[in-house]
Amino acid sequence: MPLAKILSCAVVGLEGQIVECEVDVSRRGLNGLAMVGLPDAAVKEAKDRVESAIKNSGLRFPNGRIVVNLAPADLRKEGPTYDLPIAVGIMVAAGQALADVSDAVFLGELSLDGTVRHAQGILPMVALARERGIRTAFVPSADAAEAALLPDMMIIPVETLTALIGHLTGSELIAPARSQGVTRSTTAWEGNDFSDVKGQEHVKRALEVAAAGGHNVLLSGPPGSGKTLLARALPSILAEMTPDEMLEVTKIYSVAGLLPGDTPLISRRPFRAPHHTISHAGLVGGGRTPRPGEISLSHRGVLFLDELPEFGQQVLEVMRQPLEDRLVTISRAQGSVTYPANFMLVCAQNPCPCGYAGDAAKECSCSASTVTRYQKRISGPLLDRIDIFVEVPRVDYEKLAGETSGEPSYVIRQRVEDARRVQLARFSGGHTLSNAEMSPTEVREYCQTRMDEQAQSLLRLAMAQLSLSARAFHRILKLARTVADLDHAEVIASHHLAEAVQYRQRPV
Repeated sequence: MPLAKILSCAVVGLEGQIVECEVDVSRRGLNGLAMVGLPDAAVKEAKDRVESAIKNSGLRFPNGRIVVNLAPADLRKEGPTYDLPIAVGIMVAAGQALADVSDAVFLGELSLDGTVRHAQGILPMVALARERGIRTAFVPSADAAEAALLPDMMIIPVETLTALIGHLTGSELIAPARSQGVTRSTTAWEGNDFSDVKGQEHVKRALEVAAAGGHNVLLSGPPGSGKTLLARALPSILAEMTPDEMLEVTKIYSVAGLLPGDTPLISRRPFRAPHHTISHAGLVGGGRTPRPGEISLSHRGVLFLDELPEFGQQVLEVMRQPLEDRLVTISRAQGSVTYPANFMLVCAQNPCPCGYAGDAAKECSCSASTVTRYQKRISGPLLDRIDIFVEVPRVDYEKLAGETSGEPSYVIRQRVEDARRVQLARFSGGHTLSNAEMSPTEVREYCQTRMDEQAQSLLRLAMAQLSLSARAFHRILKLARTVADLDHAEVIASHHLAEAVQYRQRPV
């Protein structure tokens, strides 16, 4: 048959789109391979890779004019993922692989010797094929475990082009990859533990509340007080991700090319800690070909910004919209892509350039104007999006040298897990998974209507004395709901609200 149609996929943002690879082999005209369908440089180079791979695999590259069309023609095709479908299309059109490939997608890059290499974004592409009713996917053997995370799919791991042609012709079938399913990690946590932190019980409590409800935190204190250690121990108390959350995060890392080769599934919540020299595009995503930034790589996890005032002001300001909408849209001339950005923001800062403003043991060497300028590097609108402000004082010698260990992380994590289960049951059937994600309607239903009279009076007083904005009003209610959940209380009492109010930043 001189014309073959092979299905493949493209990734736009985090979503896949079916691409039909049409191959026409004509005996007339000069020998050559023409590529149409808005291919980028990597796709145009596929003709040389495919020809060499076919010849070096012991197969015959057909003579004549070959035209490859990647449809739809208005979608820009990027990357080397189309090598495999183009090669299969040429073999089918040339009559060397007489097989029905109408109900399968082909994904993978070819090396010159015919080996099928790893490709980025396998999971979202296979997920799209499943949504479209396609039940068979031929993928690189290195990516078979990732693709097999999705149920109801037959994943054929392909090591070489020769093996694939043998499978299609029926001479030597390839065994499908066995699905392991989406399972939680069984390995023990190997990072920092809360029991390693001496003292700072009130900070640990604030981080427990933040982890239970997904709230944003700002830690402020002198150098060496333990801010960074506490923040890096936070993942040890985070609740386990649900299967849907695991797939969401794994899709992001697959598209970004950051999925470890031996880890097809991201089962632990991400913890990202970029340096303060990071660029605008590095933080929110972007580039000529848009890629997820740190805020999307932190999706369903933690984004830790150490030395917050040292970050560029414009870099910080671009986080205001993602913190509110929990997604980021990157627009370019050829279109726009949207990435999820539902993360916990955890920041740490010194109170002044020297770090000792307000410290009882060491005198600050900064002038009042210097301290003010330093603190004003963080804008009011950004601070208004932070739920918990905690002072982290220096630790006394007695606590540092004492033998008493703090509460271990696994005990705190159990309380966090219990609170998260309450929230999952409360928001079952919707898109909300934690208290920090509640909409104004949900805040009214689950917070304002479930407060006792003393709590309402206290909230009214706090609004007046702290000059709180409407956003801060809702954030205090969400925080109080989380404190009540940790206390296994249905009604928000005055002591729940009082704890939430004390975490707010005091007016200067």
